[in-house]
Amino acid sequence: PKGGPDGGDGGKGGDVIILTTTRRRTLYQFRYKKIFKAKNGVYGEGGQKSGKQGDDLIIEVPPGTLIVNADTGETIKDCVADGEPFIIAKGGLGGKGNRRFSTSKNRAPRYAQPGLPGEFFNLKLDLKLLADVGIIGFPNAGKSTLLAQDSAAKQKIADYPFTTLHPQLGVVAVGEDSFVLADIPGLIEGAHEGVRIGDRILGHDERCAVLLPLVDVPAGDP
Repeated sequence: PKGGPDGGDGGKGGDVIILTTTRRRTLYQFRYKKIFKAKNGVYGEGGQKSGKQGDDLIIEVPPGTLIVNADTGETIKDCVADGEPFIIAKGGLGGKGNRRFSTSKNRAPRYAQPGLPGEFFNLKLDLKLLADVGIIGFPNAGKSTLLAQDSAAKQKIADYPFTTLHPQLGVVAVGEDSFVLADIPGLIEGAHEGVRIGDRILGHDERCAVLLPLVDVPAGDP
């Protein structure tokens, strides 16, 4: 009661960080867990002890992940480079202890500044394939067969349309070099308008550096 103010400052809240890494290949980790939150900062204490900053939360995503604000539809980040961190939500600032507000007239203020809340967002994550070469063509044109012949990829091959429902990747060796080859589900008329899964297929096509059209000549007019 006879001493001066000695309340320490509160610690800053942790940031939520998105880390692009090739260790991840899918967004399966988000199937069951929907809420991600970094740690709060620690309260300041007496004796002018400042609180510890809250621990950051690092969320790993595979290259090709597109982060979109689910409320506004705005694209926030296109995660491409391996090892690239991005702060998606900043932690709130810690409050200031009462020692910050002492004056010559008020040597023992009973007022302290509270901390501020951190940022909060509803996000949508969309994984689009990243490949050097994408094989495109009509269903059942032989795209999966070509991938199996040129790489060690093991995917389902059958004599009926839409055997491949999800993009398949294979690594093709060329001497000492290599490149990633993608077998992309077959294109159909109206794909750009969302017929079946056409819009999803085209989303993978646009991420490929080169598109390789595969035409089944006996099936009709090339």
